[in-house]
Amino acid sequence: MTVKKRAGTYVYEAKDPAAMAKAAKAAAKLLQQGKLVAFPTETVYGLGANAWDEKAVEKIFFAKGRPADNPLIVHISGPRQLEALADPIPAEAWLLAERFWPGPLTLVLPKKTQVPDVVTGGLKTVAVRIPRHPVALALLQEADLPLAAPSANLSGRPSPTTAEHVLTDLAGRIEAVVDGGPCEVGLESTVLDLSRETPQILRPGAVTAQEISELLGQNCVLTRWQEESGAKPPSPGLKYLHYAPQAPLYLLRGEPQRLVSGLQKEQQKWEAAGNKTGLLVSAETAPFLQSDYLLVLGSRTDPAGMAARLYDALRRFDRLGVDVILAEGYPATGVGLALMNRLQKAAGGRVIDLE
Repeated sequence: MTVKKRAGTYVYEAKDPAAMAKAAKAAAKLLQQGKLVAFPTETVYGLGANAWDEKAVEKIFFAKGRPADNPLIVHISGPRQLEALADPIPAEAWLLAERFWPGPLTLVLPKKTQVPDVVTGGLKTVAVRIPRHPVALALLQEADLPLAAPSANLSGRPSPTTAEHVLTDLAGRIEAVVDGGPCEVGLESTVLDLSRETPQILRPGAVTAQEISELLGQNCVLTRWQEESGAKPPSPGLKYLHYAPQAPLYLLRGEPQRLVSGLQKEQQKWEAAGNKTGLLVSAETAPFLQSDYLLVLGSRTDPAGMAARLYDALRRFDRLGVDVILAEGYPATGVGLALMNRLQKAAGGRVIDLE
């Protein structure tokens, strides 16, 4: 295992089985001592703390600059830990767990009283999942603890999909990062609320509404949480600006032909005003545009691939120092729903409809 250090934060490389075992052991000791450790999952890198330790969990909010009413997802290694966190656990939860765990699906369930309120944002529910990444599983098993773990970035910034992204935001703020390479999925998990009469998707992800609906035999759709309702956000990623690059991002929605002309028009407007303009587009749209700051997410036929590259692209625009970003919109179906959800959040309401 190679160990490096940046600004006081240890970096444990875990890209082969032997190194992974050593990194998991070293990182687990830190977690058991109440320290913070960032680790890879199949979705994004998480910032982990012992979910039973209130003081350790409070450090997450301080390190990230995260609002205290934003609930955390608890990562576990198996069903035994789920039973320690939630009660009652409906039959649907076990059905979903058998099908999608380990994997990018988070279940919101009634919490047991011993789960600290700091983990749940004061809610009577707890969000739980088993990650699929081998490094995450090795760490969870070695620590033998449920880990409260939001994304390992400064609050509001694009989520990290590499250890370098984590260090850019949090070096010197946390004890360690376990570097397991780039994340496969690249977007946060689907969050499904099972604490109500009917299941509700609170945040879309790689596990789609169609897959969940087919398994449960009932229609599950994305629920729109209204901030003005005054209720606490029931899931991460709802209340605050999220996933945002440093430059303002404008999201353009419409048919492909209109998107090309709309992007060209907006680009001309911003560049005429002297702005360095970034373009975030599909492989199909890119040939019709010209810019030194054009990034291609991938083909419209592969929304999962585009989703996996989104956060890295947003952070690349930061490094390029653009003044504004114009992003192409996509059909909000399947994984495309999650992709558009993150783009809309990153835009913070700056959406241009071309219909």
